[in-house]
Amino acid sequence: MSLEKLKLSKPLVAAMTDAGFLTPKEIQTKTMSRILGGQDVIAVGPEGSGKTTTYVLATLMKLKYAFEEAPRALILVPDAEHVDHVLEQFALLNRNSTFRILGIDSRGTIETQMNEITDGCDIIVAVPDRARALYLKLALNTNKIQLFIVDNAELIVKKGLQLPVVELANSAYKSQHVVFTEVMHEKLNHMISPFIKDSATTIEVEEIGEKQAEVYPQMLYQVPNFRTKLNLLTLLLNDTEFFEKVVVFVNTRLTAQTVFKNFNNPKEGEISIYRSLFFDDKGYDDIEDFKSNPDARVLIVANENLVDLDIHGIPFILHFELPEQKETLIQRIVKHEDEEVVAITFSTDIELIEVKKIEQAIGQRMEVMDLPEDLKIVDAAAKPKKKKKEEDEETSERGAAFHEKKASNLKNYNYSAGTKAKMTYKNKKGLS
Repeated sequence: MSLEKLKLSKPLVAAMTDAGFLTPKEIQTKTMSRILGGQDVIAVGPEGSGKTTTYVLATLMKLKYAFEEAPRALILVPDAEHVDHVLEQFALLNRNSTFRILGIDSRGTIETQMNEITDGCDIIVAVPDRARALYLKLALNTNKIQLFIVDNAELIVKKGLQLPVVELANSAYKSQHVVFTEVMHEKLNHMISPFIKDSATTIEVEEIGEKQAEVYPQMLYQVPNFRTKLNLLTLLLNDTEFFEKVVVFVNTRLTAQTVFKNFNNPKEGEISIYRSLFFDDKGYDDIEDFKSNPDARVLIVANENLVDLDIHGIPFILHFELPEQKETLIQRIVKHEDEEVVAITFSTDIELIEVKKIEQAIGQRMEVMDLPEDLKIVDAAAKPKKKKKEEDEETSERGAAFHEKKASNLKNYNYSAGTKAKMTYKNKKGLS
């Protein structure tokens, strides 16, 4: 498909061609006409799918005329690095500097930025909190905003910048709203719902790269928060017959302590920590000792300051938290010879960004697993004050899923979560 199909102006087609963009990306062909038509759009696509170029082109097409008194496009991005990237894209395609484009972030003083806005600009690319500060000081006039764009919305949520986004969006009540993100989840929906129109179209583009290497079967549990992760981990690992040897990866040694203490009265030596934070805790300094001990079943390992760890021969790899570098996880799940290993990942909404990047890197999707029916989902928002007696009772009842095992979890009545995972694994391997 040629660039002309995007219905761009001739100068923009020429600028795209000179920049080396000869054919449009899928996300551009699916969203451009809707954005130019004035519709609210939610565009979901992975990194590198062309999201930034899409809204830069749409902005330059929609504004048409430059040099008016107040800005007519406001683009919110998560941080200064993204501000620079967007400004570079505008410089590439905004030939002859037709439009006055201003970048705003914490690197400049508010007074200087107030003067720059007052001097006049057509398009503002800003981080949400600084844009809100300028709005409250009456420097940023949102009455003339025609196009309100939120880019990398998932990172804005991760940084906790939802409030300024919503406040600015509601102030620009005459504008069209466009949201670009790598993933959609509940927290992101909560941010955009106050201003995105009911008629908004959601367009999703999935670009999985070529398969780079053979990896172990990947299973993904999506949970709302850290406490529910703990409940799920203890519930799954209660199936001692299935999970006979497990390594659980967390990010910090302090988290390793938290996970360890969450298990209620395990057998002596059954669950331990690799190179524990506290010298008096029982654990292992050598993973080979864990492998060779038949009574040792679960080893909790922190990614913090971790050097190469030989986990070959361990049939279950659990990532309780996603490591900062996706390569850390990927190198653990690359298949070696004919080992039968199942890799299980726990992810909250915020961590789904990392999950998507891992999937793109390995060239395949993780299989999303249903949460066990008897899993206790913790409502993070509800934190009523408890009397000391209630706290003591709750502490005494902690374990498994923070409640006694009920009939639905008995093997003669229903499949356990571990059995379900085992059945899935066998089906995928074609085993009887």
